[in-house]
Amino acid sequence: MYAMQYPLTLPADYDMGIIRERVATRGHVLDDRAGLGLKAYLVRERGDAGGSPVNQYAPFYLWHDQGAMAHFLAGGGGFQGIVADFGRPVVQHWTGLACAAGPARTAAPRAAARLLTPMPAGGDPAAQVEEALAEAGALARTEGVHTVALAFDPRHWELMRFVLWEAAPAEWEKEVAGEERYEVLHLSAPGLEELPRGRAW
Repeated sequence: MYAMQYPLTLPADYDMGIIRERVATRGHVLDDRAGLGLKAYLVRERGDAGGSPVNQYAPFYLWHDQGAMAHFLAGGGGFQGIVADFGRPVVQHWTGLACAAGPARTAAPRAAARLLTPMPAGGDPAAQVEEALAEAGALARTEGVHTVALAFDPRHWELMRFVLWEAAPAEWEKEVAGEERYEVLHLSAPGLEELPRGRAW
């Protein structure tokens, strides 16, 4: 499993209705894309309930086929539309560690959260990963959770946890350092059941 995201930060006065219309008219294109586990069409807006400081369109992907991801990004498989409309963004990507289905897996998710956690140089990476795996597993059993994915970036030694929620949970009233919260406009999930269950090893 490979996680991927390219946040597009937009001007403070940007009409986010343009993004909503874009997703409404184009979001179905990847609904049957081979090799794709899921794509969550994410937005956050300045001053929204999640406390976002920016307007942002931030599509998030879980791929179960590396070749399909490469084709999408560099082989003319779809990413050229983003480049044409917004310029070439930095594409963040992480190696998958685990994925789990939550109690709300059959619901249409309407909220998502991404948490980035640095892995201190002085610590034991394996121990840090085991702790994160345990936390992700517990979270996956929480009511309202659709999917939990855990991945890491070995270049910057950073853990990434991504959660899809059926609706924004009540605990979002409290801020969590490093967590970004989004509205899900659409979910393409052609290979959802092909994503790994549990840890990757």
